[in-house]
Amino acid sequence: MNITNIAVLVSGRGSNLQSIIDNIENGTIPHASVKVVISDVDGTYALKRAQQHGIEAVFVDPNKYDNKTSFENEILRILAAHDIELVLLAGYMRVVGANLLETFKGRIINIHPALLPSFPGLHGQQQAFDHGVKVSGCTVHFVDEGVDTGPIIIQRCVPVLEDDTADVLADRILEQEHKIFPEAVRLFVQGKLIIKGRKVEIAD
Repeated sequence: MNITNIAVLVSGRGSNLQSIIDNIENGTIPHASVKVVISDVDGTYALKRAQQHGIEAVFVDPNKYDNKTSFENEILRILAAHDIELVLLAGYMRVVGANLLETFKGRIINIHPALLPSFPGLHGQQQAFDHGVKVSGCTVHFVDEGVDTGPIIIQRCVPVLEDDTADVLADRILEQEHKIFPEAVRLFVQGKLIIKGRKVEIAD
């Protein structure tokens, strides 16, 4: 079986990146390799995580580009140089633009710390906590033109406890993110994810 070349786009500490790397290294995600990690923020711990595992780590400074298209063209150049087939957004804090979406249609996957379609955008855990929900969770989904609106692959519920703070809830949600994100990647690599309109079917 061919190896699926993966790129991970990040903006922060990269704990979900680490879960992907760990699951590839222990064989839970077979026939896959993270070839490059790209950050839009300089000096993030996610880049250090990549380097610790011998993965190329690249900072692309958005301030050096006149617009989103030219910024993403540089990202596309890096992806092409590594023959990337799947792009993962792991705490990447930018809305993906049209040129990147068109090139990797159906091949960009994001992890979001809330049960979509509720609480999209930034700080999903805090939004849910402030709203007073009794159940929160996380969602892995394909990326489309909207903000956290793409077809849903996997969701996991996390109960909100009476004595929770927003930070405590966020930590428990993150534990589940580390489980369902690698699972979604494994299903993609194995060719088991089928997008049919708004729905994602998982093949036997």
